[in-house]
Amino acid sequence: MIQTINPNMILLAREARGFSQSVLAEKLNSYKANISRLEHGDTAVDEEVLAALSEATNYPPHFFLQKGEIMPVNLSYRKRKNVPAKLITPIEAQMNIIRRHVQTVTRAMEQLVPELPLYKVDETNTPEKIAALVRKKWNIPAGAVENLSKILEEKGIIISSFDFGTDRVDSRSMLTDDNYPIIFLNKNLLGDRQRFSLAFELGHLIMHTFCTVPHDRDISHEANLFAAEFLMPAKDILKDFKDGVTLSLLGELKRKWKVSMIALLYRADDLGLLTTNQKRYLVQQFNDQKIRRREPQQLDVPKENPQLMQRLLADFMSKTKLGVIQLCTVLAIEHEDYLAYYG
Repeated sequence: MIQTINPNMILLAREARGFSQSVLAEKLNSYKANISRLEHGDTAVDEEVLAALSEATNYPPHFFLQKGEIMPVNLSYRKRKNVPAKLITPIEAQMNIIRRHVQTVTRAMEQLVPELPLYKVDETNTPEKIAALVRKKWNIPAGAVENLSKILEEKGIIISSFDFGTDRVDSRSMLTDDNYPIIFLNKNLLGDRQRFSLAFELGHLIMHTFCTVPHDRDISHEANLFAAEFLMPAKDILKDFKDGVTLSLLGELKRKWKVSMIALLYRADDLGLLTTNQKRYLVQQFNDQKIRRREPQQLDVPKENPQLMQRLLADFMSKTKLGVIQLCTVLAIEHEDYLAYYG
């Protein structure tokens, strides 16, 4: 009999694979009620059941012996509206698994927890003002941010980019037990959307993650305001709109600011540069030219290439003299998952 099985890990493995309890029960030739009991720790797990769980979920047996809890969702996602739980649940589970990897490696490599500039939003400290303060503190030059991923990683923030399995969820940020910050990014996003998502999550980390936020605050809106000012500072971008806002101008500015044309349109609107009719006309032009969802390919912003986690893993392997297969054993995942997350 195995005494050290962690029921949380059964739940985590099932959700990471996108299985319902019924699907996992079928794979184990069992019943849904039995899976529920396993996940609540109400049923003892023997070697045979452990082997069956491992085979069904494609996680090594020792995955289920890991200690710890599952990190709950406590902040909003950058996502489109009305995303069903069946899409978000496996993403959150995979984030929890990667979060464990980050914790293992940062502890082993004695990485200091980054000291982020933290600010509380209030009537005088608006998200826009906070974004400007962060740019100043980090000595970011005026104008467009050339490589946001590089800046964040230089500050110690780990960016984990993997396939979310849907285009309806863009990003999420979490902390390890040591408060080490991680931004999770959907690798299938276009470059401009990845950059805005990174700035959005940075806003969450700086304004919301380390303090208690009243439930009636719209933290997603605040993070959007922060991201817009961080990537497109008002004092710098206003001059670009001095002759008005046109679709062709938005295309030109996309190359300069490395954000989407629609984000530039909304920025101009937020800065009070458009009347209601002008905004409606421009949005209609997006629709007429069928570029609302997919802007012209020739204007695509190159994707950035986060490397910090890969560097830490390489340093960890060098320090411990492990190969990739042995590293997978330490991380309690199979090689296929290693390649999906870090390859």
